[in-house]
Amino acid sequence: MTVASAPLQQWLAEPPPAEVADALERLRRGPDVARVAVMPDVHLSAEVCVGVALATRSTLVPAAVGGDIGCGMAALAFDAQASALDSASAAARVLEGLYRAIPVMRHKRSTGPRLPEALAERPLSQPGLEAIKTREAALQFGTLGRGNHFLELQADEDDRLWLMVHSGSRGMGQAIREAHEQQGTRDRAGLCGIPADSPPGCAYLHDLQWALEYAARSRARMVEVARMVIHDALGVEADERSFIECHHNFVRQETYEGEPLWVHRKGAISAREGELGIIPGSMGAASFHVRGRGCAAALCSSSHGAGRAMARSEARKRITTMRLHEQMQGVWFDHRMAERLREEAPGAYKDIGAVMRAQRALTRVVRRLRPRLAFKGG
Repeated sequence: MTVASAPLQQWLAEPPPAEVADALERLRRGPDVARVAVMPDVHLSAEVCVGVALATRSTLVPAAVGGDIGCGMAALAFDAQASALDSASAAARVLEGLYRAIPVMRHKRSTGPRLPEALAERPLSQPGLEAIKTREAALQFGTLGRGNHFLELQADEDDRLWLMVHSGSRGMGQAIREAHEQQGTRDRAGLCGIPADSPPGCAYLHDLQWALEYAARSRARMVEVARMVIHDALGVEADERSFIECHHNFVRQETYEGEPLWVHRKGAISAREGELGIIPGSMGAASFHVRGRGCAAALCSSSHGAGRAMARSEARKRITTMRLHEQMQGVWFDHRMAERLREEAPGAYKDIGAVMRAQRALTRVVRRLRPRLAFKGG
Protein backbone atom coordinates (compact mmCIF):
# COMPACT_ATOMS: atom_id res chain seq x y z
CA MET A 1 0.00 0.00 0.00
CA THR A 2 1.30 3.44 -0.94
CA VAL A 3 1.47 5.86 1.97
CA ALA A 4 0.70 9.50 1.21
CA SER A 5 3.46 11.92 2.17
CA ALA A 6 2.81 15.25 3.84
CA PRO A 7 4.07 18.44 2.16
CA LEU A 8 7.71 19.13 3.03
CA GLN A 9 9.21 22.61 2.64
CA GLN A 10 12.94 23.19 3.08
CA TRP A 11 15.16 26.24 3.60
CA LEU A 12 18.61 24.75 3.27
CA ALA A 13 22.09 26.22 3.25
CA GLU A 14 23.46 23.06 1.61
CA PRO A 15 22.16 19.70 0.42
CA PRO A 16 21.42 17.49 3.43
CA PRO A 17 23.38 14.29 4.03
CA ALA A 18 21.63 11.15 2.83
CA GLU A 19 20.78 10.02 6.36
CA VAL A 20 19.08 13.36 7.08
CA ALA A 21 17.12 13.23 3.82
CA ASP A 22 16.01 9.67 4.63
CA ALA A 23 14.93 10.69 8.14
CA LEU A 24 12.88 13.58 6.75
CA GLU A 25 11.18 11.30 4.21
CA ARG A 26 10.24 8.86 6.98
CA LEU A 27 8.88 11.70 9.07
CA ARG A 28 6.61 13.10 6.34
CA ARG A 29 5.04 9.67 5.87
CA GLY A 30 3.80 9.57 9.46
CA PRO A 31 0.10 8.69 9.74
CA ASP A 32 -1.05 12.03 11.24
CA VAL A 33 1.59 14.36 9.79
CA ALA A 34 0.10 17.40 8.03
CA ARG A 35 3.24 19.40 7.15
CA VAL A 36 6.99 19.39 7.69
CA ALA A 37 9.21 22.48 7.54
CA VAL A 38 12.98 22.04 7.52
CA MET A 39 15.31 24.76 8.74
CA PRO A 40 18.84 25.43 7.41
CA ASP A 41 20.45 24.21 10.66
CA VAL A 42 18.91 20.74 10.25
CA HIS A 43 21.04 17.83 11.42
CA LEU A 44 20.57 14.22 12.40
CA SER A 45 19.18 13.33 15.80
CA ALA A 46 17.41 10.35 17.28
CA GLU A 47 13.94 9.76 15.74
CA VAL A 48 13.34 13.37 14.62
CA CYS A 49 16.07 15.63 13.23
CA VAL A 50 17.00 18.85 14.99
CA GLY A 51 16.00 21.89 12.94
CA VAL A 52 12.50 20.70 12.07
CA ALA A 53 8.98 22.03 12.60
CA LEU A 54 6.41 19.23 12.39
CA ALA A 55 2.65 19.81 12.21
CA THR A 56 0.18 17.08 13.10
CA ARG A 57 -3.62 17.19 13.19
CA SER A 58 -4.47 15.34 16.39
CA THR A 59 -1.32 13.63 17.66
CA LEU A 60 1.41 14.80 20.02
CA VAL A 61 4.88 13.47 19.20
CA PRO A 62 7.29 13.87 22.14
CA ALA A 63 10.30 12.99 19.96
CA ALA A 64 9.47 16.00 17.76
CA VAL A 65 10.01 18.23 20.81
CA GLY A 66 12.95 16.30 22.22
CA GLY A 67 14.02 15.69 25.78
CA ASP A 68 15.27 19.17 26.61
CA ILE A 69 11.79 20.69 26.65
CA GLY A 70 11.95 24.47 26.72
CA CYS A 71 15.59 24.69 25.76
CA GLY A 72 16.13 28.21 24.54
CA MET A 73 17.87 31.55 24.72
CA ALA A 74 17.90 34.73 26.78
CA ALA A 75 19.79 37.97 26.14
CA LEU A 76 20.43 41.17 28.10
CA ALA A 77 22.36 44.34 27.21
CA PHE A 78 24.60 46.44 29.42
CA ASP A 79 25.11 50.18 29.49
CA ALA A 80 28.74 49.65 28.58
CA GLN A 81 31.06 49.04 25.67
CA ALA A 82 32.37 45.54 25.03
CA SER A 83 35.86 47.04 25.21
CA ALA A 84 35.44 46.60 28.98
CA LEU A 85 36.54 43.02 28.22
CA ASP A 86 39.68 43.96 26.30
CA SER A 87 42.09 43.01 29.09
CA ALA A 88 42.91 39.47 30.17
CA SER A 89 42.48 40.49 33.81
CA ALA A 90 38.90 41.70 33.20
CA ALA A 91 38.00 38.49 31.36
CA ALA A 92 39.55 36.42 34.14
CA ARG A 93 37.47 38.24 36.77
CA VAL A 94 34.30 37.51 34.83
CA LEU A 95 35.12 33.84 34.27
CA GLU A 96 36.12 33.36 37.90
CA GLY A 97 32.88 34.96 39.05
CA LEU A 98 30.77 32.81 36.72
CA TYR A 99 32.46 29.63 37.94
CA ARG A 100 31.59 30.57 41.51
CA ALA A 101 28.03 31.67 40.84
CA ILE A 102 26.62 29.36 38.12
CA PRO A 103 27.17 25.61 38.51
CA VAL A 104 27.35 23.55 35.37
CA MET A 105 25.43 20.51 36.57
CA ARG A 106 23.86 21.08 39.99
CA HIS A 107 23.96 23.11 43.16
CA LYS A 108 25.10 21.73 46.47
CA ARG A 109 22.14 20.70 48.57
CA SER A 110 23.19 23.02 51.36
CA THR A 111 23.53 26.16 49.21
CA GLY A 112 21.24 25.73 46.20
CA PRO A 113 18.19 27.92 45.56
CA ARG A 114 14.63 26.91 46.29
CA LEU A 115 12.41 26.00 43.39
CA PRO A 116 10.11 28.95 42.61
CA GLU A 117 6.82 28.58 44.42
CA ALA A 118 4.79 28.54 41.19
CA LEU A 119 6.73 25.45 40.08
CA ALA A 120 7.07 23.75 43.44
CA GLU A 121 3.33 23.89 44.15
CA ARG A 122 2.15 22.80 40.70
CA PRO A 123 2.08 18.99 40.69
CA LEU A 124 3.23 16.97 37.71
CA SER A 125 0.97 14.31 36.26
CA GLN A 126 2.69 11.19 37.60
CA PRO A 127 4.02 10.26 41.05
CA GLY A 128 7.32 9.22 39.49
CA LEU A 129 7.79 12.66 37.93
CA GLU A 130 6.88 14.33 41.22
CA ALA A 131 9.56 12.25 42.93
CA ILE A 132 12.19 13.34 40.37
CA LYS A 133 11.03 16.94 40.75
CA THR A 134 11.40 16.76 44.52
CA ARG A 135 14.82 15.16 44.26
CA GLU A 136 16.40 16.99 41.32
CA ALA A 137 14.53 20.07 40.11
CA ALA A 138 15.82 22.56 42.69
CA LEU A 139 19.38 21.22 42.51
CA GLN A 140 19.48 21.76 38.73
CA PHE A 141 17.56 25.05 38.69
CA GLY A 142 19.72 27.91 37.46
CA THR A 143 22.50 25.57 36.28
CA LEU A 144 23.92 25.60 32.79
CA GLY A 145 24.28 22.02 31.64
CA ARG A 146 26.87 20.55 29.32
CA GLY A 147 26.97 20.04 25.55
CA ASN A 148 26.11 23.09 23.49
CA HIS A 149 24.69 25.09 26.41
CA PHE A 150 26.63 28.23 27.18
CA LEU A 151 26.81 31.70 28.63
CA GLU A 152 28.45 34.24 26.36
CA LEU A 153 29.40 37.92 26.43
CA GLN A 154 29.11 39.60 23.05
CA ALA A 155 29.55 42.91 21.23
CA ASP A 156 26.93 44.30 18.87
CA GLU A 157 27.63 46.51 15.84
CA ASP A 158 27.97 49.55 18.11
CA ASP A 159 30.31 47.62 20.45
CA ARG A 160 27.63 47.50 23.13
CA LEU A 161 28.10 44.67 25.62
CA TRP A 162 25.46 41.90 25.59
CA LEU A 163 24.94 38.72 27.59
CA MET A 164 23.47 35.58 26.01
CA VAL A 165 22.44 32.38 27.82
CA HIS A 166 21.50 29.04 26.26
CA SER A 167 20.02 26.36 28.51
CA GLY A 168 16.88 24.29 29.03
CA SER A 169 14.85 22.20 31.44
CA ARG A 170 17.83 20.07 32.43
CA GLY A 171 16.96 16.54 33.61
CA MET A 172 13.28 17.29 34.13
CA GLY A 173 12.49 17.65 30.44
CA GLN A 174 14.02 14.30 29.58
CA ALA A 175 12.20 12.60 32.47
CA ILE A 176 8.89 14.09 31.25
CA ARG A 177 9.48 12.89 27.70
CA GLU A 178 10.40 9.36 28.78
CA ALA A 179 7.46 9.04 31.15
CA HIS A 180 4.89 10.12 28.59
CA GLU A 181 6.27 8.10 25.70
CA GLN A 182 5.38 5.05 27.76
CA GLN A 183 1.73 6.12 27.41
CA GLY A 184 1.90 6.47 23.62
CA THR A 185 1.64 4.17 20.62
CA ARG A 186 4.41 3.53 18.10
CA ASP A 187 3.56 4.02 14.43
CA ARG A 188 4.93 1.91 11.60
CA ALA A 189 8.13 4.00 11.58
CA GLY A 190 8.61 3.51 15.31
CA LEU A 191 7.63 7.07 16.28
CA CYS A 192 5.61 7.38 19.46
CA GLY A 193 2.37 9.40 19.31
CA ILE A 194 -0.21 10.41 21.90
CA PRO A 195 -3.75 11.57 20.98
CA ALA A 196 -3.85 15.23 21.97
CA ASP A 197 -7.42 15.14 23.25
CA SER A 198 -6.91 12.00 25.39
CA PRO A 199 -6.10 12.03 29.13
CA PRO A 200 -2.47 11.02 28.39
CA GLY A 201 -2.24 13.85 25.83
CA CYS A 202 -3.60 16.40 28.29
CA ALA A 203 -1.16 15.11 30.92
CA TYR A 204 1.80 15.50 28.53
CA LEU A 205 0.78 19.05 27.65
CA HIS A 206 0.42 19.91 31.34
CA ASP A 207 3.89 18.63 32.16
CA LEU A 208 5.37 20.22 29.03
CA GLN A 209 4.04 23.62 30.15
CA TRP A 210 5.64 23.06 33.53
CA ALA A 211 8.99 22.28 31.85
CA LEU A 212 8.73 25.37 29.61
CA GLU A 213 8.24 27.59 32.65
CA TYR A 214 11.02 25.81 34.54
CA ALA A 215 13.44 26.37 31.65
CA ALA A 216 12.50 30.04 31.25
CA ARG A 217 12.77 30.77 34.99
CA SER A 218 16.05 28.88 35.18
CA ARG A 219 17.54 31.00 32.37
CA ALA A 220 16.21 34.15 34.00
CA ARG A 221 17.96 33.23 37.23
CA MET A 222 21.26 32.68 35.38
CA VAL A 223 20.85 36.04 33.63
CA GLU A 224 20.32 37.74 37.00
CA VAL A 225 23.27 35.99 38.63
CA ALA A 226 25.51 36.73 35.63
CA ARG A 227 24.36 40.37 35.69
CA MET A 228 25.66 40.66 39.26
CA VAL A 229 28.93 38.91 38.38
CA ILE A 230 29.50 41.27 35.45
CA HIS A 231 28.66 44.29 37.59
CA ASP A 232 31.15 43.21 40.25
CA ALA A 233 33.87 42.32 37.71
CA LEU A 234 33.51 45.22 35.29
CA GLY A 235 31.54 47.86 37.19
CA VAL A 236 28.80 48.07 34.54
CA GLU A 237 24.99 48.13 34.81
CA ALA A 238 22.45 46.10 32.85
CA ASP A 239 19.63 47.61 30.82
CA GLU A 240 16.65 45.60 32.07
CA ARG A 241 14.44 46.88 29.22
CA SER A 242 16.64 45.10 26.67
CA PHE A 243 15.80 41.56 27.87
CA ILE A 244 14.87 39.10 25.09
CA GLU A 245 14.02 35.41 25.34
CA CYS A 246 12.73 32.53 23.24
CA HIS A 247 12.63 28.76 23.37
CA HIS A 248 13.17 26.26 20.58
CA ASN A 249 11.92 22.84 21.82
CA PHE A 250 8.15 22.89 22.32
CA VAL A 251 4.71 22.13 20.87
CA ARG A 252 1.56 24.25 20.73
CA GLN A 253 -1.62 24.44 18.70
CA GLU A 254 -1.56 26.94 15.83
CA THR A 255 -3.87 27.54 12.88
CA TYR A 256 -2.80 27.43 9.22
CA GLU A 257 -5.23 27.96 6.35
CA GLY A 258 -8.08 27.64 8.82
CA GLU A 259 -6.91 24.26 10.14
CA PRO A 260 -5.79 23.87 13.78
CA LEU A 261 -2.51 21.95 13.90
CA TRP A 262 -0.15 20.82 16.63
CA VAL A 263 3.14 22.45 15.65
CA HIS A 264 6.17 20.73 17.17
CA ARG A 265 9.49 22.60 17.05
CA LYS A 266 12.70 20.72 17.74
CA GLY A 267 15.64 23.06 17.32
CA ALA A 268 13.46 25.73 15.70
CA ILE A 269 12.18 29.04 17.05
CA SER A 270 8.78 30.57 16.52
CA ALA A 271 9.10 33.35 13.92
CA ARG A 272 5.65 34.89 13.64
CA GLU A 273 5.43 38.34 12.05
CA GLY A 274 7.36 40.79 14.22
CA GLU A 275 8.23 38.21 16.89
CA LEU A 276 11.67 38.66 18.47
CA GLY A 277 14.03 35.70 18.47
CA ILE A 278 17.64 34.77 19.17
CA ILE A 279 19.80 32.67 16.82
CA PRO A 280 23.25 31.86 18.19
CA GLY A 281 26.28 30.93 16.17
CA SER A 282 29.13 28.79 17.44
CA MET A 283 31.58 29.88 20.16
CA GLY A 284 33.70 31.64 17.55
CA ALA A 285 31.03 33.00 15.20
CA ALA A 286 28.38 35.70 15.13
CA SER A 287 24.95 35.43 16.75
CA PHE A 288 21.79 37.28 15.74
CA HIS A 289 18.72 38.89 17.24
CA VAL A 290 15.92 38.64 14.69
CA ARG A 291 12.27 39.40 14.04
CA GLY A 292 10.06 36.82 12.39
CA ARG A 293 8.49 37.37 8.99
CA GLY A 294 5.53 35.07 9.64
CA CYS A 295 6.22 32.67 6.78
CA ALA A 296 3.29 30.24 6.93
CA ALA A 297 4.99 27.76 4.58
CA ALA A 298 7.72 27.41 7.24
CA LEU A 299 5.08 27.03 9.97
CA CYS A 300 6.20 30.49 11.13
CA SER A 301 9.55 29.05 12.25
CA SER A 302 13.25 29.58 11.70
CA SER A 303 16.52 27.97 12.70
CA HIS A 304 17.56 27.93 16.35
CA GLY A 305 21.27 28.28 15.62
CA ALA A 306 24.01 27.30 13.24
CA GLY A 307 23.42 23.56 13.54
CA ARG A 308 26.05 20.88 13.84
CA ALA A 309 28.22 20.08 10.83
CA MET A 310 29.92 17.21 12.67
CA ALA A 311 28.63 14.75 15.21
CA ARG A 312 30.39 15.09 18.55
CA SER A 313 32.27 11.84 18.03
CA GLU A 314 33.54 13.05 14.64
CA ALA A 315 34.56 16.42 16.09
CA ARG A 316 36.60 14.72 18.81
CA LYS A 317 38.48 12.80 16.12
CA ARG A 318 39.04 15.69 13.72
CA ILE A 319 39.46 18.82 15.84
CA THR A 320 42.61 19.11 17.95
CA THR A 321 43.05 21.48 20.88
CA MET A 322 45.46 23.48 18.71
CA ARG A 323 42.76 23.84 16.06
CA LEU A 324 40.26 24.89 18.74
CA HIS A 325 42.60 27.66 19.91
CA GLU A 326 43.01 28.86 16.31
CA GLN A 327 39.24 28.99 15.80
CA MET A 328 38.72 30.84 19.10
CA GLN A 329 41.11 33.70 18.36
CA GLY A 330 39.76 36.90 19.91
CA VAL A 331 37.35 35.11 22.27
CA TRP A 332 38.19 34.67 25.94
CA PHE A 333 37.55 31.20 27.38
CA ASP A 334 39.01 28.91 30.01
CA HIS A 335 41.93 27.23 28.27
CA ARG A 336 41.92 24.48 30.89
CA MET A 337 38.67 23.31 29.24
CA ALA A 338 40.15 23.08 25.75
CA GLU A 339 40.31 19.29 25.62
CA ARG A 340 36.65 18.96 26.62
CA LEU A 341 35.51 21.74 24.32
CA ARG A 342 36.85 20.25 21.09
CA GLU A 343 33.43 18.81 20.19
CA GLU A 344 31.93 22.29 20.59
CA ALA A 345 34.60 24.02 18.50
CA PRO A 346 33.42 26.47 15.83
CA GLY A 347 34.54 24.03 13.14
CA ALA A 348 32.02 21.46 14.41
CA TYR A 349 29.17 23.78 13.39
CA LYS A 350 27.76 25.03 10.10
CA ASP A 351 28.54 28.49 8.76
CA ILE A 352 26.04 30.73 10.54
CA GLY A 353 26.28 33.25 7.68
CA ALA A 354 25.09 30.63 5.20
CA VAL A 355 22.31 29.59 7.58
CA MET A 356 21.07 33.17 7.92
CA ARG A 357 21.17 33.75 4.15
CA ALA A 358 19.16 30.57 3.57
CA GLN A 359 16.35 31.80 5.80
CA ARG A 360 16.05 35.42 4.68
CA ALA A 361 12.39 34.71 3.92
CA LEU A 362 11.83 33.59 7.51
CA THR A 363 13.51 36.30 9.62
CA ARG A 364 14.92 39.80 9.38
CA VAL A 365 18.09 40.60 11.32
CA VAL A 366 17.74 43.16 14.10
CA ARG A 367 21.24 42.90 15.53
CA ARG A 368 24.47 41.04 14.79
CA LEU A 369 26.73 40.16 17.72
CA ARG A 370 30.26 38.81 17.85
CA PRO A 371 31.52 36.68 20.75
CA ARG A 372 33.96 38.17 23.26
CA LEU A 373 33.87 35.65 26.14
CA ALA A 374 32.51 32.10 26.31
CA PHE A 375 31.62 30.19 29.48
CA LYS A 376 30.76 26.51 28.92
CA GLY A 377 30.64 23.33 30.92
CA GLY A 378 32.16 21.16 28.19
